[in-house]
Amino acid sequence: MAVNLAGKSLISINDLTQEEIWQIFELSSSLKFKLMTGEEHHLLRGKTLGMIFSKPSTRTRVSFEVGIYQLGGIGMYFGPGDLQLKRSESIPDTAKVLSRYLNGIMIRTFDHQDVVELAKYASIPVINGLTDLLHPCQVLADLFTILEKKKTLKGLKFAYVGDGNNMAHSLLHGCSKTGVNISIASPEGYKPLKQIVDNAMENAKSSGSKIEIIDDPVKAVKDADIVYTDVWASMGQESESDKRKKIFKSYQVNSNLVKHAKEDYIFMHCLPAHRGDEVTDEVADSPNSVIFDEAENRLHVQKAIMALLM
Repeated sequence: MAVNLAGKSLISINDLTQEEIWQIFELSSSLKFKLMTGEEHHLLRGKTLGMIFSKPSTRTRVSFEVGIYQLGGIGMYFGPGDLQLKRSESIPDTAKVLSRYLNGIMIRTFDHQDVVELAKYASIPVINGLTDLLHPCQVLADLFTILEKKKTLKGLKFAYVGDGNNMAHSLLHGCSKTGVNISIASPEGYKPLKQIVDNAMENAKSSGSKIEIIDDPVKAVKDADIVYTDVWASMGQESESDKRKKIFKSYQVNSNLVKHAKEDYIFMHCLPAHRGDEVTDEVADSPNSVIFDEAENRLHVQKAIMALLM
């Protein structure tokens, strides 16, 4: 293998080199082929992944749990009430204890700093399954899906329409690392964090990506190869739902908006989708939509991540 990721944690795509990202993609493709052809690939035989969930999940839990099983290991699910984490035991102590039992930890939680601290004190790899700041595994699966569909990444135009949330942040990291041009359209007050945009601008110096943060969805989608959106109110923001529906009304991805994209554009969404809000059924169920291929690729890409790290 070109690079050695063994023993490292995956907290942010911004921490990965271009070579490491491509190694993840290459192994993802290989593992996907092996699964399709029925070839055994027990790269993690006898190893155990601890899965900490402060937030409920469909794709993250199922893809990690099935993935570690297919790699020959086992997954242990810990729900919000299963551990003493941040209640009667500190994150450093929890990290040190779990490191004595497990071979890897995946955590899906709210506060990004909890993942950073867990990785700091654990002696085993920690995988960020989602925080309020970042969603790296999803975006690696997204980029892998684009690569499958478009046969390249460099020079493509990626349009993201909606809230400048954790998805927008990791997409900025991922696109800027791989040479994808990204245009993000968000209303004032809901744009991606400046620190994340600055990360992307720095990455773009070597990758050649063009980064654009604007208000106008039509301008963002103009001649786009990929059109992407996410829910307007993320988990934990339910109380803002009605307010956000009014603010984001003109940011809906519908048939009128996607007419501005290239004819062979692909539509993507990390799911779950709030159909009728950020996207219409007409777009989500169109021949251009790859949302379920994208969801499937969470399995293959996360298997590659686990195999390389653990």
